[in-house]
Amino acid sequence: MTFMSSQGGWLYRINRSTLHWLREWWRLAHLGAVLLLMTLSPSNYERKNRLVLARHLYDNTAPILGGFTVLCALISLVLTRIVSATALSYGLSQYALQVIVRVLVLELIPLTAALFVALRCTIPDGAELAELRARGDLERLRQQGIDPVHREVLPRVLAGIFSTAMLAVLSCVVALVVAYLAEYGFRLAGVAGYSRLFGQVFDPAVTLIFVLKTLFFSLAVSLIPMASALYGMAESNTRTSAEMRGLVRMFAVILLIEVLSLVGNYY
Repeated sequence: MTFMSSQGGWLYRINRSTLHWLREWWRLAHLGAVLLLMTLSPSNYERKNRLVLARHLYDNTAPILGGFTVLCALISLVLTRIVSATALSYGLSQYALQVIVRVLVLELIPLTAALFVALRCTIPDGAELAELRARGDLERLRQQGIDPVHREVLPRVLAGIFSTAMLAVLSCVVALVVAYLAEYGFRLAGVAGYSRLFGQVFDPAVTLIFVLKTLFFSLAVSLIPMASALYGMAESNTRTSAEMRGLVRMFAVILLIEVLSLVGNYY
């Protein structure tokens, strides 16, 4: 009898955890669909909303753009020197630049940009949104006839997506320039060969995977913290547990995207 009751309790906990897990992902998908419809609706871009969106775009991009670009340039320079020296010592110098482009541009930079934006922008934005919800500010907006998702959530999500894409694209360009300068110096003799190598690496399939990976990274780091701020406190006893659940979910999605991109690129 004791065994049957313990087995029943175990199954009940599993079912409850599964239902809770499915409910969290359903809420995330629903919020993403709602935000997508809002983004595509021209009527949502009235002057006041445009000003709020512009402020979030600036706050999430401008303060970190210069520092991240410099950091990316330094890392690119160091990795280029390490890979070039290692390849030269093994007589494989002809493959050094291709390895650098693949490792830096295809793998490291989009992942680093997404994590950087998450830590500096979207996770703090999610915490700020949770504070607004806890103080009742979102409910007061709703009572005034203003949709809090449109006024407070959408600008933060769009700003996170824009910031991630901007940092990834700019840093990829900087990394490519630094890799060329480290290998050829300030000479134009290597432009033709470097362009040909770039074309060999970025074939249509790899380019599509790179674009999709950057897009999904930006969606993950922008949407999941906001969903956790909106719905997490209703499911958790403390704010800290809600934030930790959101962080775990976000890093799990980022890891899954990275694994799928590696499979697509190399298998």
